Amino acid sequence: MSRMMRASAIMAAGTMVSRATGFVRTMVLAYAIGTMAMGDAYNAAYAIPYSILDLLLLGVLSSVVVPMIVRAQQNDPDGGRAYEQRLMTLATAVLVAVAALAVLAAPLLIDLYTTDWAPGSRKFEVAVMLARFILPQLAFFGIGAVAGAILNTRDRFAAPMWAPVVNNLVVIVVMLLYAVVAGEAGGDVSRVTNGDLALLGLGTTAGIVAQAAVLIVALRRIGFSFVPRFDARNARLGEMGRAGIWTIGYVVITQLGFMLTTNLSSAAGAAVAGHGITPYTLAFQLFQLPYGVIGVSVITAMLPRMSRAVGEGRLDDVRTEFGSSVRLISSVMVPVSLMLMVLGPAITVPLYHHGVTTLDSARYIGNVLQVYGLALVPFSIFQLLLRVFYSFGDTRTPVYVGAGTTAVNALLMYAFYALLPYEYTVMGLAFAYAISYALGAAVAWVVASRRVHGLGGWTIGMSMTRMYLAALPTAVVALAAVWAVQELLGGLTFVNSLITLAVGGGLGGLLYLGVAHRMRIPEVNSIVGMVARRVGR
Repeated sequence: MSRMMRASAIMAAGTMVSRATGFVRTMVLAYAIGTMAMGDAYNAAYAIPYSILDLLLLGVLSSVVVPMIVRAQQNDPDGGRAYEQRLMTLATAVLVAVAALAVLAAPLLIDLYTTDWAPGSRKFEVAVMLARFILPQLAFFGIGAVAGAILNTRDRFAAPMWAPVVNNLVVIVVMLLYAVVAGEAGGDVSRVTNGDLALLGLGTTAGIVAQAAVLIVALRRIGFSFVPRFDARNARLGEMGRAGIWTIGYVVITQLGFMLTTNLSSAAGAAVAGHGITPYTLAFQLFQLPYGVIGVSVITAMLPRMSRAVGEGRLDDVRTEFGSSVRLISSVMVPVSLMLMVLGPAITVPLYHHGVTTLDSARYIGNVLQVYGLALVPFSIFQLLLRVFYSFGDTRTPVYVGAGTTAVNALLMYAFYALLPYEYTVMGLAFAYAISYALGAAVAWVVASRRVHGLGGWTIGMSMTRMYLAALPTAVVALAAVWAVQELLGGLTFVNSLITLAVGGGLGGLLYLGVAHRMRIPEVNSIVGMVARRVGR
C-alpha cells in the first residue's frame, strides 16, 4: 500500500509540475513572439507534428499498444522483451521516415493547415522554416511515447510523468534566450532573422529530444536494452490495427476538425493582425487547464471502477459512479466557468501582457476565453459520458458521437466565419465549440442512458441547478469587481487586472464555498471539510 501511495504521489506531483511549467512556457512564448503574424506562424508550425503524431501513434497508444505490450509480457517466453524491441524498432523506423518526408513537404503542410497565407510571403516562409526545424521532433516524440508505454507496463510512472517537465524547462530557457537575442524583432516576421528562427525552431525540438532522452535513460535503468529487430511479421500489426481502428477513426475525425479551426483562424489573422491562430491557441490552453487538473483526475479514477462494475453486471454501481463523478466535477467547473465568462480579460492581461504582446492582444485572448467559459461544463460532461461507453469496451459509439459533434462544430464554425467580422471570428469559433459540445453531450447522454437503463438525470440536474444557484453570487461579485475597476480605475491594465482577480476571483471563490456549504451541497462540503481538517492539523 505504501508503495502504491508513493507512486501516486510521484504521479500527482509530476502532473502538477508539468502543467505549471507548461503554463509558464505559454507565458514566455507570448512574451517572446506575441500574437501577431510571428505568433501565428510559430503556432501553425508547432501544431503540425502533434496532429501527425495523433494520427499515427498517440491515438492508439493507451487503448491498444499498452494492452498488447502487457499481453506479450504475460504470454511470450522471454517476457515480451523481443516484442518491445520490435515495437521500438518499428516506431523508430516509421517515424524517422515520416519526419523526413514531413520536412520535405513542409510548404504543403503549412498550406494545408492555413488559409490566405500567400506562398512566397514572408509570413508563409517563416512558418515553413519553423516547421522544418520543428518537424524532426516527430521521431523523438514517438520514440519517447513508446518508451513511456513500456515503462508504464512495468509500473514505472515517475519518468513518464516528469519527462514533460524537462521539455518545458528546455523550451522556457530557449524562449527567454530568443527574446534576448531577437529583442523586439522577435515578434515581427519582417524583421526576424534566419538565425533567430533556427534558435526558436531547433530549441523547440531540443525540448522533445530531452524528454525522449529522459525516458530512454529510465528504460535502461530498469534493464531494457534496445536491439533492433526488423521482423515486422511478429509485431502483430494486424491485431493492433483491428483493435485500434475505431480509436484511430475518432482521432482522424477530431484532427479534421482541428485542421478546419486552424484554417479559419489563420484566415482571420491574415485579415486582422492579432486575431488569428495564436489567441485561439492560448485561450484554448487556459480553457483546458481546469479540466486537465480536475476532470482528468476524476476520469482516471472513475473508469477502472466503472469497468469492473460493468464486468460484474452491476449497472446500479455504474450509474452511481457516473453520477458522483459528474457532481464532483461540476462542483468545481460550474463556478470556474462563470468566472471565465466574467473575468477572462482580467486573467489574460497579467499572464500575457509582457514583451511583444500588447495590452489589446492580451485582452482579446481574454475575450476568447470568456466565450470558452460556456463550453467548460458541457465539454467535461461529454468526456465523462465517453467513459461510460469505454467501460463497456465500446469504442465504436464514441466515434459516431464524436463525428456528429465535429460535423456540427464544422458547420457552425463556417457559419460564424461567414457571418461575423474578422475581429470576432475566433470568438465565433469558440462559441461553435461550446454549442457543438453541448449538443454532443446531450446526444451521448441519451445513448449512454439507454445502455445502462438510466443515468439518474433528474438527480444530477437538480444537483447542478443548486450549484449554479450557489455560484450566482460569485458571478455578481466578479461583475461588480470588473465594473468598479472600469469606472474607478480606468480599465484593465496589468495592476488593475490583479485587483479585479483578487476581488472577483478570490472573494468570489470564497463566497461560492460559503454559499454552497450553507446549501449543503455534498461535494462542496467534502472539499470544505477536507481543507478544514488540513488547516486544523
